[in-house]
Formats: sequence, C-alpha cells, structure tokens
Amino acid sequence: MISLKSPREIELMRKAGRITAQARALAGTMVRPGVSTLEIDTAVRKFIESKGARPSFLGYGGFPGSACVSINDVVIHGIPDHRKLVEGDIVSVDVGAYIDGFHGDCAATFACGEISPEAKRLIEVTEQSFWEGFKMARPGNRVYDISHAVQQYVEANGCSVVRDFVGHGVGVKLHEAPEVPNFGPAGHGPRLQPGMTIAVEPMVCAGDWHVKVLKDKWTTVTVDGSLAAHYENTILITDGEPEVLTCPGE
Repeated sequence: MISLKSPREIELMRKAGRITAQARALAGTMVRPGVSTLEIDTAVRKFIESKGARPSFLGYGGFPGSACVSINDVVIHGIPDHRKLVEGDIVSVDVGAYIDGFHGDCAATFACGEISPEAKRLIEVTEQSFWEGFKMARPGNRVYDISHAVQQYVEANGCSVVRDFVGHGVGVKLHEAPEVPNFGPAGHGPRLQPGMTIAVEPMVCAGDWHVKVLKDKWTTVTVDGSLAAHYENTILITDGEPEVLTCPGE
C-alpha cells in the first residue's frame, strides 16, 4: 500500500532529507586519494548522529556500515573498509538518515582526483538521467513514466541501466511501496499522487547492465567489469512541480 504523507509528515521528511543530503555532501568532500572508505563511513555516522538522527543503513538487513561506499565497478552496497582511494577512482556514496520517525535516502558518485573522460561522462549521464525522470514526477503521471524517461536518456547516451535493483517509496520505512524501476514502458505502474514520497535512483553502467552480488551478500558489481555510477534523491509528488526532499539547505 502506498502511503500519502500529511503536511506535518512532509515537514518531518524534509528534516530527515536535509540531514541525509548534508551527509552525502560531507562524504563527497572526503573523496580524495589516500582516504579509506571506512573513514568516509565513520564521518557520515558521526555527522548524522550529531544531528540527533541515526544512520538508516547501519544494521539494516545486517549491513555493517552507515553508508554504502562503492568504487569503480561496484554498483551499490559497497561495504566500508580500510581500502584507500586512489587517483582516478569514482566513488558512489549512498546514505540515509532516520529522525522523528522518518527516513531520508540519497546517493551520488564522486570523482577521486583526476578521472578519465569516460568516467566523468558516466557520472554526468547518471545524474542527468535522474533529472530527466524528475520532470515526469507529476500528479496524474505513472511511476513508469519516470522509469521510461531515465532509461531513454541513459541508453541514448550509450550507457545501460541496472535491472536487478530499483528505486522505492520512502517514509516511516526506508523501503516502501511503490517500486520505482529505472527502465520500463511509459504509462504503466501506480498513478502518482500528491503526498507520495519516492526515491528515484538511477544505477548506470558504462557497459552492460548485468550485475552480480559477491560472496559477502552485499557488494554488487558489474559482470563485465565496467564502471558504474549511482545518483539518488528522495522526492515529493506535489500538486505541481516535484520537490527534492534530500536538499542540504543552508
């Protein structure tokens, strides 16, 4: 069942979203050669807790980190550890914060120093594909109108969208109905209504879209070893233009 948030609940989600977006931005400033993914994770956890919130991901389904930190061919769910970043890496950081009964969820891919033109373009295509989907997030449209817009843009730019993992509703639970795929035919899926809050999160591969989950049961990599990028915001369906809830604010 899809929950429609009240004005009070939306305000609480803005608060959770603001903390989440600030944590993502903090992580981005730390992406540089010599920094370990565990250092990024620790900083994210301390920041979220300093705001009176708790990391949504810590312990979720047994996940050991406060953030997913995924490097190069790791699409999502990279487990933070002592591996140090090196020049040329691309680093996807996915974070969530829970406060006052609601979650925020967002992600972005960052360049570690100088990166290849291919990697830079992949990051740009991934982020822009989110905004292409965002344009369709209006009342009366359907979920797959967002999905189709993302897929069309990604594939028109010679990349591919992951099929095995999708976006989702966000609210009292980190993952709620509806599922929000990054592929599919326009005009299908639940109708978008004011008060819906969803995470739109393109996961894009420079090569083929097939992925596999490693033995740790979390780390998800491209089968062909190609680079992958991730971009996500929690958004609100309104009476008109959609609103990004994972906005860092002042």
